[in-house]
Amino acid sequence: MNQESTSNFYGLGLAPKLLQILDKNRFTVPTPIQAKTIPLAIEGKDLIGIAQTGTGKTLAFGLPMIQNIARKKTRGLILVPTRELAAQADEMLMRFGRPLGLKIVVVIGGASMGMQTRALRNNPHIIIATPGRLIDHLSHNLKLLNEVGVLTLDEADRMLDMGFAPQIEKILIRTPKTRQTLLYSATMPQSILAIANRHMHLPLRVEIAQPGTTVKEIDQEVVFLAANNKTAMLKTVLDKYSGSILVFSRTKWGAKKLAIDIRRMNHTAAEIHSNRTLAQRRAAIEGFKNGKHRILVATDIAARGIDVNNIEVVVNYDLPGSPDDYVHRIGRTARAGKKGKAISFATPDQHRDIRDIEKLIRTQIVLGEGSAYPKEPAKTKFNSRNTRRSYSRSRPRGNRGQGRRRRK
Repeated sequence: MNQESTSNFYGLGLAPKLLQILDKNRFTVPTPIQAKTIPLAIEGKDLIGIAQTGTGKTLAFGLPMIQNIARKKTRGLILVPTRELAAQADEMLMRFGRPLGLKIVVVIGGASMGMQTRALRNNPHIIIATPGRLIDHLSHNLKLLNEVGVLTLDEADRMLDMGFAPQIEKILIRTPKTRQTLLYSATMPQSILAIANRHMHLPLRVEIAQPGTTVKEIDQEVVFLAANNKTAMLKTVLDKYSGSILVFSRTKWGAKKLAIDIRRMNHTAAEIHSNRTLAQRRAAIEGFKNGKHRILVATDIAARGIDVNNIEVVVNYDLPGSPDDYVHRIGRTARAGKKGKAISFATPDQHRDIRDIEKLIRTQIVLGEGSAYPKEPAKTKFNSRNTRRSYSRSRPRGNRGQGRRRRK
């Protein structure tokens, strides 16, 4: 690939009409994942793209899909883990598909099954779906995916973490074996490699960053403190920083309580979790984007649809369920070339959890200001092997019963 092709979209093999739409929407310079994968996807290659959150993956798979569908008169299928990500992909791809006369249908839980069925009968060119709801439609229409020529698994690692592996397997089996398959992920666990081996044809692997690595522009720190001091420390953080802040809770009940506590601190806050309706979650994210709410409290699953470029700080009020989740969480800051901050609260019995995160990201997390306990030094060199397995065993008793739920 020549230098010109990495500095603008004109050397990537995109059709003139798509280039015009890119110019109109002020997309001028492709991100690394876009520059490296768009030409290969246009050629019809199967791809595994490893890139951190917020690196422009939607256009990386969306533009080639639109171009190939328009030319080959086939159908595209995009699988995403959450409703919010589906809406985000729909919003982005409609800008490019609508001028070409392409119809896009979103198939997600929480919306009318009947309306979706009628939209699917209208022969859409692209279906954007969460796995569970698509399986519901497949049970009523076994031929729904017979025309799929391009299939994308977006945030594949997150879908598997949410327990969607059986549904993904059923969906892949129901699509033609001659399809093109694109898989995008921030991490590369063995479960994803297994899918690639079973369902992809000689996939090319494109890594923008090593699996599990984090953006260099993120300043990461951990504060060790007693669990009952977390709220006071959160207030200190919220008072210190003036920009947008994303706060993560392990549970929907915790997220709801945190949002109430933050509002009592005289800060504007919204919450997104599985107990909120789709309309409430969309309103919360929109309010966070436009500045109505400076702080957003979220669970891991609900946060997958957050696409905001100006988040100053990510706070892990509760440590995530796995080191991979940590990578996804803090990838919400330091976007679009900006600096970012990630602050994690940990109790004294969670030293091992922090070490496991450090092994995965191959970086020492510094001890933050206000920490009530010293940080235990790492006993071994960074090595991501067995990190996910050891992390799950080291969770403190207080986190039992707070695992991720598949239902959105």
